[in-house]
Amino acid sequence: MAAQLGLFDEEGGPQAGPIPALWWPHPRANRECRLGEVRVAYEFRRARRKSIGLVVDAQGLSVRAPLWVPESEVQRFLHSKAAWVLDKLKAQQSRRHLPSPVWRHGAAVEFLGRSLTLRLDPAHHFEGAGAAVQGESLCVALPMDCGEARLRDTVKAWLMAQAHNRFIERLDHYAPLVGVRWQRLRLSNASTRWGSAHADGSIRLNWRLIQLAPELIDYVVVHELCHLREMNHGPAFWRLVEGVLPDMAQRRRALRGVTLLTLT
Repeated sequence: MAAQLGLFDEEGGPQAGPIPALWWPHPRANRECRLGEVRVAYEFRRARRKSIGLVVDAQGLSVRAPLWVPESEVQRFLHSKAAWVLDKLKAQQSRRHLPSPVWRHGAAVEFLGRSLTLRLDPAHHFEGAGAAVQGESLCVALPMDCGEARLRDTVKAWLMAQAHNRFIERLDHYAPLVGVRWQRLRLSNASTRWGSAHADGSIRLNWRLIQLAPELIDYVVVHELCHLREMNHGPAFWRLVEGVLPDMAQRRRALRGVTLLTLT
């Protein structure tokens, strides 16, 4: 049974004073804290890990803490990361209001950092893929009156197939450089999280990465491969990433500025 919601200060005790408006409660929230003037209801779980982890996605804030870390320390950590958490929640709120792409002939779609123009061309057949890049266009083998839903589904399926193939190629390229072996790739449909790695060698990568420039895709691939050696974000982890990608910091900053439209 989940613990009751409660307000905590930095020392873990009851929070006094007027209660500001609740900020975007996580649907599985079982804790609350006040960050500045904002109450944040978040999901809290214990896990077999070495450090406290924070994830902000479309649902809200999730916190994972090692079994041995007291909740008072978790609260102090949250307060030390307050600016980061609130910035991420604000970005999520903004992302929720982004318009969906317009699915029609002549519209734009992002692929490998390029903006391609959708061209409907029923006269072509692209080896069962339904689409192909031709110059600065993505030609789709559909009639002009195919409808938005059919066009969206065809382009999304093509993008996911391209993502799967490219991710495997990049994992195979970088794994020997990191000194690991990956076992299984799964495509993720997460709204914000680019990827994850598990101790069994499985990798999850957000298929929407295929919309980004190749150097940003490579950063995420290397990042997750390095987690197969260092399951944390400590100094040793970042040294490992930088050893493979010396311009890691530049790529990381660029990725932080990316907002992808959901293809719905």
